[in-house]
Amino acid sequence: MDKELQNSFQNFTALKSKYHASRYEDSSSSSLLYLILQKVDLGIKLTTLEFDWLTEHQLLETVEAISQEEKRRVEELKKLEKEFSHLKNQYKVPNFWQGFKDDISVPLYPILWKLNSEKQLNQTETKWLQNHQLVETLQIVHEMELSQHFLTLKTKYKAIKSQESSSQSPLYAILKKLETKTLLTKSELEWLKHKELLETIDIVEQQNLEKQADFAYLKEKYQAVQYHDVSISSSLYPILQKLDSDKKLIYSEIYWLEQQGLIETLAIANELEQKREFTALKAKYKASQYEDSSPLSHLYKVLKRLDLDEKLSEQDINFLKNRKLTETLAIAHEKYASNLKSNVELGKLLTDTEIDWLKNHEREDIINLAHKKQYVALKKKYGLLDPGNQLPLEPFYTIMIKLERKERLDPLLLVQLIEKGRLSGDGNIAIAHYSLEADFYEQEFKRTGNKWHIPTASSYWRKADEPEKALNITNLDLGKIRESKLQSAILVTRGAAFRDIGDLVNAEKSAKKAIEFHPESYQPYTLMGAIYYDKSEYSKGDYWFTEAEKRGAKTDDVDDEIKRVLRSTKDEIKRQQAVNYLLKKDSQRYAWAKCYLKKSQKLE
Repeated sequence: MDKELQNSFQNFTALKSKYHASRYEDSSSSSLLYLILQKVDLGIKLTTLEFDWLTEHQLLETVEAISQEEKRRVEELKKLEKEFSHLKNQYKVPNFWQGFKDDISVPLYPILWKLNSEKQLNQTETKWLQNHQLVETLQIVHEMELSQHFLTLKTKYKAIKSQESSSQSPLYAILKKLETKTLLTKSELEWLKHKELLETIDIVEQQNLEKQADFAYLKEKYQAVQYHDVSISSSLYPILQKLDSDKKLIYSEIYWLEQQGLIETLAIANELEQKREFTALKAKYKASQYEDSSPLSHLYKVLKRLDLDEKLSEQDINFLKNRKLTETLAIAHEKYASNLKSNVELGKLLTDTEIDWLKNHEREDIINLAHKKQYVALKKKYGLLDPGNQLPLEPFYTIMIKLERKERLDPLLLVQLIEKGRLSGDGNIAIAHYSLEADFYEQEFKRTGNKWHIPTASSYWRKADEPEKALNITNLDLGKIRESKLQSAILVTRGAAFRDIGDLVNAEKSAKKAIEFHPESYQPYTLMGAIYYDKSEYSKGDYWFTEAEKRGAKTDDVDDEIKRVLRSTKDEIKRQQAVNYLLKKDSQRYAWAKCYLKKSQKLE
């Protein structure tokens, strides 16, 4: 007989004995009786046909046994349901929660049964109660845990004779202090004495003796022996305990040590803090394999700089390379690149050194981002009109970057500006360029003493719309200058600056003095012509322009000066008069003036 058949035979035999059917001779596992008895034993209700079969085979005792078994099961089930209902009431399970009813198959039943018998639950069971929001039940569980903990502490600290059982009892608070070896207050000691818990007091005294020995040891370890107070209630003791457990001191504790003059203790505390910080930094920046943990290590300084977002020096980088701290180095590079990117997003310009670094580390993406963002900002700053963002990056980006850095434009960029028409007017780029040039020549004059830089600087200040600065640099004693040409050149640009601010009286005085110093130069005569056009005395102005042409002034130069007069004239009536005068004088030569005539008519 194989094992399976043998097991079936043994099982069938046991079932026949249990249900009073042993006299039934057939012990085959294929017998209907075997099926019937298995169903009964599994609690499965029999059909009428099966009962009829039992009766037909005269198994009346079996029928009675089955009936008794079903009755017993119903009674046992009722008992379990009653017990379940009692437990639900005892542990305050809400009746309104229909999910429970009296169904003993839910997880709640074994949880309550275990709580009632073992007085504690595991984490999974507690979590189940939390998930099903059984708040009052959880509160009972918590109180039972506290009660159990209280009992454990009472046993441990010889206070079992006390009738105190509430977790709100002063005894519970005292015993929890003993468990953590926290110093008791005077009132707590008095409470123990009042309750005659002498054995507990003995334990307290033993703990205090241990603490006193520990305090003496810690004072020596942390060089605080000059502090004479030996009481364990001293403020020093918990501070030294914190140091010994490798915890960071707070400001008030550091201040207290300073007030007590415990300099050596402070030094040790500071060193311990630096070691903790060093360990944390090594973990943060993937350098834990570096064994030296001394705050004096150069790596500590490197990691501190790295954590403060400071750029590492070449020496720092070499240090990391030599010690094969490749992950740390990679983090440093990425951190620096991120900082540069953040600066770019805030609108800051990259330096040449930063750009070189980004190129060397293949971070052209940040360079490109910087160019785009800076270009947009610079276009706005310098008034570069670009409604559809169609203006090419170069040469304008390079030009504005140089201006932003106060760098003079090289000749090629200057030519590009002129070709693009960006130096033909009073735009911000032109003004910035002229200001740089003016400042350069002014500084050159101060550096070299070459006075020919004075009229050049003055001319650029005028172009930069800074006539006051032009007047300031030309305000000097001309008697100390020997060259008449230089004296005349200075006076011409000074007179032009007076014109810019509307002081035609001083402008004319300067022009006439310039003629006296150098009567062969055409420039003071051109200035005189412009002054008289400003005065609307056009015939006199023509006289001076003619004198200028006699001395070498080109017709185009004269016409350019007249154009500047018309452009700068704010009085439209005077401009109209000037235009009419020019067209009447020579409509072909001054045909360009018609555009001003049309503007005047539109205004009227």
